[in-house]
Amino acid sequence: MSSNDTANEVDVNRVFIGAGCNRIVNNVSWGASGLVSFGAQNAVAIFCPKTAQILTTLPGHKASVNCTHWLPSTKFAFKAKHLESHYLLSGDTDGVIILWELSLVDKKWRHVLQLPQSHKKGVTCITGIMVSQSEAVFASTSSDGAVHIGEVVFPSIPGGDCKLSCLESLFVGSKAMVALSLAELPGNTDHLVLAMGGLDNKIHLYCGQRTGKFVRACELKGHTDWIRSLDFSLPVCTSGEAISILLVSSSQDKVIRIWKMALRGSSANTQSTCRKEVISLASYIEGPVLVAGSSSYQVSVESLLIGHEDWVYSVQWEPPSTAPSDGVSCQQPSSILSASMDKTMMIWQPEKTTGIWMNVVTVGELSHSALGFYGGHWSPDGRSILAHGYGGAFHLWRNVGVDIDNWQPQKVPSGHFAAVMDISWSRSSDYLLSVSHDQTTRVFASWKNVASLMGENSWHEVARPQVHGHDINCVTIIQGKGNHRFVSGADEKVARVFEAPLSFLKTLNHATFQESSFHEDLQADVQILGANMSALGLSQKPIYVNASYAATRETADRHGNDGLDTLESVPDAVPAVFTEPPIEDQLAWHTLWPESHKLYGHGNELFSLCCDHEGKLVASSCKAQSTAVAEIWLWEVGSWKAMGRLQSHSLTVTQISFSHDDNLLLSVSRDRQFSVFAIQRTGTGEIDYQLIARQEAHKRIIWSCSWNPFGHEFATGSRDKTVKIWAVENKSSVKQILALPPFNSSVTALSWVGLDRQKNHGFLAVGMESGVIELWSISVNRTNDVSTPAPSTANIIIRFDPFACHVAAVNRMAWKTHEKPKNSRTMQLASCGADNTVRVFQVNV
Repeated sequence: MSSNDTANEVDVNRVFIGAGCNRIVNNVSWGASGLVSFGAQNAVAIFCPKTAQILTTLPGHKASVNCTHWLPSTKFAFKAKHLESHYLLSGDTDGVIILWELSLVDKKWRHVLQLPQSHKKGVTCITGIMVSQSEAVFASTSSDGAVHIGEVVFPSIPGGDCKLSCLESLFVGSKAMVALSLAELPGNTDHLVLAMGGLDNKIHLYCGQRTGKFVRACELKGHTDWIRSLDFSLPVCTSGEAISILLVSSSQDKVIRIWKMALRGSSANTQSTCRKEVISLASYIEGPVLVAGSSSYQVSVESLLIGHEDWVYSVQWEPPSTAPSDGVSCQQPSSILSASMDKTMMIWQPEKTTGIWMNVVTVGELSHSALGFYGGHWSPDGRSILAHGYGGAFHLWRNVGVDIDNWQPQKVPSGHFAAVMDISWSRSSDYLLSVSHDQTTRVFASWKNVASLMGENSWHEVARPQVHGHDINCVTIIQGKGNHRFVSGADEKVARVFEAPLSFLKTLNHATFQESSFHEDLQADVQILGANMSALGLSQKPIYVNASYAATRETADRHGNDGLDTLESVPDAVPAVFTEPPIEDQLAWHTLWPESHKLYGHGNELFSLCCDHEGKLVASSCKAQSTAVAEIWLWEVGSWKAMGRLQSHSLTVTQISFSHDDNLLLSVSRDRQFSVFAIQRTGTGEIDYQLIARQEAHKRIIWSCSWNPFGHEFATGSRDKTVKIWAVENKSSVKQILALPPFNSSVTALSWVGLDRQKNHGFLAVGMESGVIELWSISVNRTNDVSTPAPSTANIIIRFDPFACHVAAVNRMAWKTHEKPKNSRTMQLASCGADNTVRVFQVNV
């Protein structure tokens, strides 16, 4: 990452990216490179299944990413042996498709081009095949009723230009296509076949030459609901000759169909006719004839696969696992992976004796909150299968068996699947807490005992303390001694207080190698093992250590409704201590924290929360359009009594922050003003507060503020694209001491960290609506300090790499402030944003 100030050598590295997958079909692609791509809001995220870490996010899309497709995909890994670069296509809800390049040598990404012929509506599917080692043909479809077919020629030298040409544009009418698959016709490789399916329940086959026009060949009827997925196999060889090809289709009618296209006049037809007389169960029904140039192909139904109990969103042929000697042709394995909304993935294979297709493997998600799978994908070697589901989560299984199949769940990256609104470091900086509009609160931590196996920094989601029924807007972790606690505020009028259960404390000790500040002797005081979800998903009830699980079940059964599934019949959680990072099934249900208190008082939805550094006071604000509603409430930690109501603003208070000595409280608001209050605790335990300054500081909404850790200076950032530095003088007035040069985008997040107390010097991280993060060096001269007459200064230190930054608005940033060794020159900065990601950066000074 480049620095604008050569005198200050500051290096920034990505430590962690947490993100969930966009909840849409065709969003995920597993490439021949071994990497998986997926859309995370308007970012294209890339993760490595071996390390379970997201490596980068690709900026470029302005709308939510609907689909991604690797060139070459896992199916064509055998054609990618000599490629120095792999390519990726991504399409969004605006109809834009972008081509990306990954250099295998230095692992660097490059934005190659945006396809000139964009769709008018959202892209719903992208497919592509390698027709040679340097050429690919791809097709895309959209809800605008258009199907575009194009060809891309990859450069022969690294860094060269890709040659893109549009081959054809087809218009299919009002009933849009949502599934596509391309293939070279066996025995006639000059011709391609394109299968498309969608809302009219039919599969439409088009034929065309690689350079010519695609014409409608025939249609296949049989499915009784929307077609959701199509996939051509590689050519099936008979007696060493490729004379047939198979197409698998899936539908919302819960049925999977396999269609066979055999070259007419070949031995395949005579062989299949003979087999038809002997084994009637495996016989097929003859369909239409597909004509391509001088060749014709008999299309027939090869098999019906019935086993799923809900819509089948995805089917995919297993990729060839052994590389051919010539690097041109390869044997197609007889194995199909299907994924369904019935929460299962199945592997289908023909029985060796009868040839009848059977379900040989079933894996799935058992979580009560799960709502099924949107897609399933094979790894390049066929030993792993990946699913993505309604909860934005990935599920990975690997066949670890030697002689027999043994599919075991594996670790995968995870994160929020909606905008992440707020983050907070734990008081000892062991973990990071985040809240999101996906209605969850999540804990991310560096898991020390797997770091040696998976790289230097191995961050994982270790708990999901809150799964709520409202979008969550803000969170603060209670500082001070005692158990881990946090307060969260959602789109409701009540703030909720949560306390860590024993299962989390012990899991945290495993994650941090017993380095947690909450030691074993203190854990004896915690009598709560975990928490259960309530029927309506709002309150979380405690599960006590001494309460027998059987008794809990008995009580639940007693309150049941004679076995009928009702709103009240929510299954019990089974809190457990994890010795390795938990997987989605465990996170979704068994890592909840019990709710200990509710804080009533605000008249509208909660918007901002803050805790003082001693852990004695919590400040809260809500959405407001009047002075009475815009007041800030102060709560006493422990008793949770309301200690004060601070009135100053007339619109929503967007952020609140205590100074580092807890004597001042700063608030900024949509009314373009900031307010500074003096906070003092009296001998009787009451709170005295006084407004000492209120000023209209910016021309637009003030989104963010941050205190200087070494003094009573603070920064404000606004939609007017400016950041200003202010100083509180003698706790009686405020004056502006610095204004940073205008930025290119609205400033939405600020976080100030101290570096040198004597020089009153630190770094200010500035996050913007564009997703960009910049680091500024701030040196503040105190007017009463005669020894340093130099004026206050602000210099840009570094602008973060776009491939590491957010690709939508940065909502909050927070420096890891736990005491570090004196000789350490590294710091960590956490951030969250509207691109659904939580990120941690390491800043080396």
